[in-house]
Amino acid sequence: MQSSFAVLAMIKRHLAIRLLLNAVSYLKLASLFPKASGQGLIFTLHHVRPATSSAFDPNALLNITPEFLEQAIVASQQAGLIPVRLEDLPTLLAGLDKSKKYVCFTLDDGYKDNAEFAAPIFRKHNVPYTIFICPGLTNRTRTMWWETVAYILRDNAEISFDFGSGPEVLKLISWHAKQAAFFRFAKFVELTDEDSAVQKIDALAKSLGIDLMAIVEREIMSESELRALAKDPLVSFGGHTMTHCNLARVSPDRLNYELSESCKVVAGYAGKSVDSFAYPYGHSYTVGKREFSAAKNLGLKLAVTTQPGVLKACSLDNVTALKRVSLNGWYQHPRFVKALISGVPFLFVK
Repeated sequence: MQSSFAVLAMIKRHLAIRLLLNAVSYLKLASLFPKASGQGLIFTLHHVRPATSSAFDPNALLNITPEFLEQAIVASQQAGLIPVRLEDLPTLLAGLDKSKKYVCFTLDDGYKDNAEFAAPIFRKHNVPYTIFICPGLTNRTRTMWWETVAYILRDNAEISFDFGSGPEVLKLISWHAKQAAFFRFAKFVELTDEDSAVQKIDALAKSLGIDLMAIVEREIMSESELRALAKDPLVSFGGHTMTHCNLARVSPDRLNYELSESCKVVAGYAGKSVDSFAYPYGHSYTVGKREFSAAKNLGLKLAVTTQPGVLKACSLDNVTALKRVSLNGWYQHPRFVKALISGVPFLFVK
């Protein structure tokens, strides 16, 4: 029942966000709040690839088309934003000219489509970009539970799984039922030991004949592919933990390992030191003061969350807790990008 309510809440939230973005655009609210845009923003992306026709895709928010990426770049430049390297932001924001506004494009996880579809667009417009890499995915020692669950739910009409109170049979006879089940799995990963939760999900997938490593191999760049992409003068690589875990729930020792080791390994892929980091998931319940301090103590130039907001002068007060703005697959229209650039939506949505 709770999962069904979560689906309804998701639908209502999407409608509310769409209404807000349209209101900002059509009512030209940016003119009423000229300071809301701050000094620019950092965009978050994941997949960049052609649209698919799948009837059920619980990870649709992570997918944007190459055409939309290009529209976002053009909209940013038309708004007067200067595309810059992420690692240059602290110096630029500290500059004396506060009239300049900047935009950074960042992509999480290291998907193959970043090189195939996104990189050519960035090169076409001479726009720098940063990809945050999780070595556990790159070296095929970690699975992607969100992709695994999508395969499980998409291809089965009924499954049995123990969420902690004994085996349950889930009837997956509709989109709504599949989406509700996805939320249950997401909550299971969030609230229980993540490593154990992922292992249980992987075991279910294997019992259903799903090749877990084939999913990772199909989606994530290998070390050789990353080394080849690193030759692009526009790209930078950043750390993203070793195992894509919720850092707020791990021990201090593991926190330091996930931060330092991922940056060390990714530096090997890049052929140069790594100055930036992205917290997996990045929400307020997955990263906080402890994690921000750990990143700072590691000597990172900056680190980013997925908590929404624009760049401001005060962003320099805590450069390991920078906010980002998602280029969300649910809202692929240039007017939505312009609304986000205005910063006005973040006056109402946190």
